[in-house]
Amino acid sequence: MTYSQAILGGDRLALARLLTQVENDAPESRTALIELFPHTGKAHLIGVTGAPGTGKSSLVNQLALYYRKTKEKRVAIIAVDPSSPFTGGAVLGDRVRMRDLSGDTGVFIRSMATRGSLGGLAQSTANMAQVFDAAGFDIVIIETVGAGQSEVDVARLAHTTLVVEAPGLGDDIQAIKAGILEIADILVINKSDRPGVENTEKALKSMLDLAHPTERVFQHHGQSMRVAAPRQDSSSAPMWIPPIHRTVATEGKGIAELAESIAQHVAHLTQNGGWVIRERARLEVELDALIRETLINRFRADVTQELYDDTLEKIIQRELSPWEAVKSLMNGRFK
Repeated sequence: MTYSQAILGGDRLALARLLTQVENDAPESRTALIELFPHTGKAHLIGVTGAPGTGKSSLVNQLALYYRKTKEKRVAIIAVDPSSPFTGGAVLGDRVRMRDLSGDTGVFIRSMATRGSLGGLAQSTANMAQVFDAAGFDIVIIETVGAGQSEVDVARLAHTTLVVEAPGLGDDIQAIKAGILEIADILVINKSDRPGVENTEKALKSMLDLAHPTERVFQHHGQSMRVAAPRQDSSSAPMWIPPIHRTVATEGKGIAELAESIAQHVAHLTQNGGWVIRERARLEVELDALIRETLINRFRADVTQELYDDTLEKIIQRELSPWEAVKSLMNGRFK
């Protein structure tokens, strides 16, 4: 029996083994991914990102518990941890905060390392999500490494992206200038029992007002002046404005309301065609990445190491520019 047949039959051991093959980019995994692909496209991919210390793992734990106990959905979790640039190792410790889920056959937790990949995700994350999708999991939660402003890759992979903030992690303006807030479908202020939560929420609302202006009232020389929001094209779909939720994940507070917002976002995407648009964009990114990887592998197989080293030495000696070197190395290839 092949990996794909076993996984479609509900074999968890085969699923675990294939995930390892996928992470290691083994040749067997490519065959399985091809066979499983027709069975994908049903799962809801939820990305969870944010700075370190915001409580992402605890939030994921509570979300998974809610979906299992209240909605009876099968949940897969991909927890991505950073790799050391010196040793190449990774702690893979996020599952320690998810002990509440242990023993539940409707939950599968997979930790993986970035292995030097930027953007908060590992190269094989998309393939792992595809395997979980084909295996029949209703929801796939992808937790990024928590590196901050560079974690935008999750928005290209997920249907719904949660950006998690917490009070006391920096001045209020940090929330506005952090690039990852621009990818948020839902904003979560976790650890909202801490002092400063009002300032954090105020900063997030200010950021949202800049991105999605609403009617505002100003006092000018003692008189009220109204500034209307820009008119939206009547032919366009309704705009989704990211809601802000307060949670205390360690106590399970605010989780039900957060899950309801996630469901509303899914309904919004489904009704206005956004789901199809995001799915197309996600697959386009995956296709482009595979094309780049394939071309690079072909190039390295075609160009000897000696020729490559000689060309690099000419660049170092300023005898050849990088552009001329590429043209020389590619000459006559990939016609």
